[in-house]
Amino acid sequence: MTDTQELAAKLARVLAPELGAGSESLAIERLRALTGGASRTTWAFDAVTGDGRRALILRTGPPDDVHAGMELEARAQAAAAAAGAPVPHILVAADSVAALGNPFLICDEIKGETIVRRIQRRLEADGGHAPRAELLRQCARALAAIHRADPAIPGLAHEDQLVQWRERLDAMGDTTATFEWAFRWLAAHRPGPSAPVLVHGDYRMGNLIVDGSNLAAVLDWELVHVGEAYEDLAWFCIRAWRFGAPAGLGAGGLGSIESFVRAYEEASATTVDRVAFHWWLVLATLRWGVICRYQAERHLSGEFRSVELATIGRRVCETEWDLLDLLELGR
Repeated sequence: MTDTQELAAKLARVLAPELGAGSESLAIERLRALTGGASRTTWAFDAVTGDGRRALILRTGPPDDVHAGMELEARAQAAAAAAGAPVPHILVAADSVAALGNPFLICDEIKGETIVRRIQRRLEADGGHAPRAELLRQCARALAAIHRADPAIPGLAHEDQLVQWRERLDAMGDTTATFEWAFRWLAAHRPGPSAPVLVHGDYRMGNLIVDGSNLAAVLDWELVHVGEAYEDLAWFCIRAWRFGAPAGLGAGGLGSIESFVRAYEEASATTVDRVAFHWWLVLATLRWGVICRYQAERHLSGEFRSVELATIGRRVCETEWDLLDLLELGR
């Protein structure tokens, strides 16, 4: 029996009670690994019973101290769905390694595209500005729904992003003058706290399924936590997630940052403090810089030799440029 056949047999046993079928009458077909996902592995497959065929997604990976457990992810997505956010329906999630050898989550497959360059080409083919603007509004509305969700979820941690990324950089024993200047500026100009909300933690293009010019689902909840809405808003708007789009399309390569913020304000019935948002944009950019440096360290240390990680590491200087630009604007 191959590894894929063994996984299919295990999936049948896991899903049989969820689909109201015996494992002997449930077939797992077209099981294949999907690309993408640095921390977890994603598989697509069909579950076939007497009632028909159902397209499903399996996400699995070893537990760690950085990412939320699978059961916590499922609870967070359920809370977001109850508030109106588009998320895949989850059939079963488990932190135990007993069933599949690792914690896992199984959800419905959502049709659409996640590769941003393809999304951009489709939007251009559909007319450019109008479909981009509509998708941007949908992204703002989905984020507002996530932030409306009840954050009182068992096991959900409250994270201080400034402290967290300072500690991450210090743990590497390496820094740059620009990073240090940014950390000092952030410490000196920190705005007052806003109300705690459910924070996705990695809300950006690439983690959204887009069907045509419509937002179909928000994916990748492994960094979910309690924090401030500004964190998600700013992360969506750093240069990395424009994927080559011009500066005028600063919000995910879809439209202006101001258009995104205004759409969020309308959907959330809240006011976004522009000064506070700028502070969070500096922090989000610095966060990406620290991540780039960390990925470079994984390669340089020999932990995981990878041209991709080395290439990401070279983007540290890009984030330094962005930080200097943002700090000049914040003077």
